[in-house]
Amino acid sequence: MSDNILEMRHITKTFPGVKALQDVSLAVRRGEIHAICGENGAGKSTLMKVLSGVYPTGSYDGEIVFDGKPVHFRGINDSEAHGIVIIHQELALVPYLSVAENIFLGNERRGAGGLIDWNRTNADAADLLASVGLRENPVTPIIQLGVGKQQLVEIAKALSKQVRLLILDEPTAALNDIDSAHLLDLLRRLRSEGVTCIMISHKLNEITAIADSTTVIRDGRTVETLDMSSAEATQERIIRGMVGRDLSSFYPDRVSEPGEEVLRIEDWSVRHPTQDRLVVDGANLNVRAGEVVGIAGLMGAGRTELAMSVFGRSYGRNITGRLFIRGKEVRARNVAEAIRNGIAYATEDRKRFGLNLIDDVRRNVSAAALGKLARLGWVNGNEEIKVAEDGRRDMNIKAPSVMSVVGKLSGGNQQKVVLSKWLFTDPDVLILDEPTRGIDVGAKFEIYTIINRLVADGRAVILISSELPELLGMCDRIYTLAAGRITGEVPVGEATQENLMELMTKDRELAR
Repeated sequence: MSDNILEMRHITKTFPGVKALQDVSLAVRRGEIHAICGENGAGKSTLMKVLSGVYPTGSYDGEIVFDGKPVHFRGINDSEAHGIVIIHQELALVPYLSVAENIFLGNERRGAGGLIDWNRTNADAADLLASVGLRENPVTPIIQLGVGKQQLVEIAKALSKQVRLLILDEPTAALNDIDSAHLLDLLRRLRSEGVTCIMISHKLNEITAIADSTTVIRDGRTVETLDMSSAEATQERIIRGMVGRDLSSFYPDRVSEPGEEVLRIEDWSVRHPTQDRLVVDGANLNVRAGEVVGIAGLMGAGRTELAMSVFGRSYGRNITGRLFIRGKEVRARNVAEAIRNGIAYATEDRKRFGLNLIDDVRRNVSAAALGKLARLGWVNGNEEIKVAEDGRRDMNIKAPSVMSVVGKLSGGNQQKVVLSKWLFTDPDVLILDEPTRGIDVGAKFEIYTIINRLVADGRAVILISSELPELLGMCDRIYTLAAGRITGEVPVGEATQENLMELMTKDRELAR
């Protein structure tokens, strides 16, 4: 029997006008964790969709050999029948069904007469949840679980299908450090039990920590496969393969020259929209022109809630406190007033709230400030195209034209469209909420370069991130949040991951 459970040989996949994969070959050993790396748009997800039958036999050239035999998948049911299960980055769970119902959706536990046996369904679901370390009642609706727990439900669902090869597409992209560590521990345990895993990830520290082998893909072609136990398998080597060049530093150099204060909030408190509890409690912070100020906190600490409440009270109720722009107190009671006062907010969820994915680049870029292009209620189409073209050039957005549909762009280019949209509003302060989530290391470097350019032009930037190295590499000062309260303000020269984590986990009562 071959050591390889999977071989993909000379896979070529073409879409109209685009060759997404060209002669890609991949071999995965039994019982290993095999990582796949590449920039956004390199073809990683396309390759996995070929493997899982999302793109069926006949829609691509090449051969797939699984467990020593050629296979031909006409759809995802065929691949799952062989024990190949894929968990996409966008989780495929039904929010208002229970955990158990989601686990066995399409694979129901039936009793006499073909009716669903709910006792067996819930009992089997409880066993599967225990196997992934999740202590939730199987009848709990999925909508009541956080993203980290939903990811574990997806894995439990895969285990219910007698999985032999588990494919995970960016499994930790939306998770905090604690949930990410839990998930990686689970993958190690599955490996020890004989389950083979393929993991697509942009988090190189996780790949070097957990992967046995790593295949690098660039521009739809295989660059190389590295044995991660080799001394040559470094993050720098992976990056060079992904982007075709060395990145001398993960973060571009910047000389910090802060100017006058641009934004200040005093004693800012926000209540949950539907529950009687404070999600932001008496926050005080400020940011100056030419300065990047970070906000660090664990999931649920109130980072996004703070940012959205400042941005035109777009989150929460009973908001109290004072907001100052360039020393003048303002009342940004809605998003339009926030924009007029020079505040912009790039959401952490660009697909749901940041962009209209079925519209083109042009309309997405102009959406937040159409009034600048309108006269007597009519938008000047030529000016709109010019503004979008300027944004495409300045941000290096890789799209055939500004008439390209945003949903077809890579994650990094979508994020650049979000930035172009908010820069068109000409903000004094730009709040960036997880601006590099789900994008590759090359695109991250471009985003960092754009941030540095913005502060060099005198703008103020607030950067919210779950990645402490990112905050340490980009910020001048870092505020920490715990349980809705600011627990510390640390100059970046004095900040370490250890002292930031200590402040982020500070007891609420001590924070007072």
